[in-house]
Amino acid sequence: MSTVVAAPPSPLAAWALATRPKTLVAAIVPVAVGAALPWREGTFSLWPTIAALLGALFIQVGTNLVNDYYDFKRGADTAERLGPARATQQGWLTPRAVITGAFVCFAMSMLVGLYLVTVGGLPILVIGLVSILAGYSYTGGPFPLGYNGLGDLFVLVFFGFVAVGGTYWLSAHEFKAVVMIAALPVGLLGVALLAVNNTRDARTDVLAGKRTLVVRFGEGFGKAEYVTCLVVSALVPVALLVSGQAKAWVLLPLLALPLALAPLKVLFTQTGAALNQALAGTARFQLVFGVLFAVGLAQ
Repeated sequence: MSTVVAAPPSPLAAWALATRPKTLVAAIVPVAVGAALPWREGTFSLWPTIAALLGALFIQVGTNLVNDYYDFKRGADTAERLGPARATQQGWLTPRAVITGAFVCFAMSMLVGLYLVTVGGLPILVIGLVSILAGYSYTGGPFPLGYNGLGDLFVLVFFGFVAVGGTYWLSAHEFKAVVMIAALPVGLLGVALLAVNNTRDARTDVLAGKRTLVVRFGEGFGKAEYVTCLVVSALVPVALLVSGQAKAWVLLPLLALPLALAPLKVLFTQTGAALNQALAGTARFQLVFGVLFAVGLAQ
């Protein structure tokens, strides 16, 4: 019996896959949450928020392309890869094309940032430059964050506090404690995704010298981290209501909790490539929770 080999995607499709479209939720949700509070306060600004979304998407895609390039170069993406296929590893795009695409995305984010700086001033300039540097340094540079156990902190800080706080600043031109509290579940659900990813890849990460927290402390840590992220994320809306910083609408995201049950079950009962189901389920939960959270905060 002959083996059927799938045809490689077209160049356009290869680039679309290389951007990792399913991960773009991590750029969209923080902007939505960061815009919800100024909407409620009557200080919301439309065009800066749209520009913030574009800038966040460019940085996210640029970071994804850098990851694609360096994970291939450093030996983390091999034929034994358990996750979704990567463009460089599969030979769909050349390494040079991928890293060039990353720099183009970062350059586009800087162009958007020029406008945002005129709106938000020095804080936005600092946030933009540090975000681009961190996006590159996640897997690139002499001390890649993702390879040295700092990936989880990177996601929490930049996809949570920085993205939500920066979006809020563009409309309100100030920082508030409630904004940082609201940013916590946004960042933590990104960390939950990373926990699944790192648990799935623990064996191959060891071979590539990638010292994630799961590699350092074991798969049990990855599972505990995942549960902690979900529990704390669910408690934040309750805390905001009890403290009087939001109306009862803020409890809307709790309606998404049943969506977390399936990925939880997979994470605790399956291993290897089967965890891709948990990854997809967590991304779905992140999107629904984030949208409902933004809607609740805006009321």
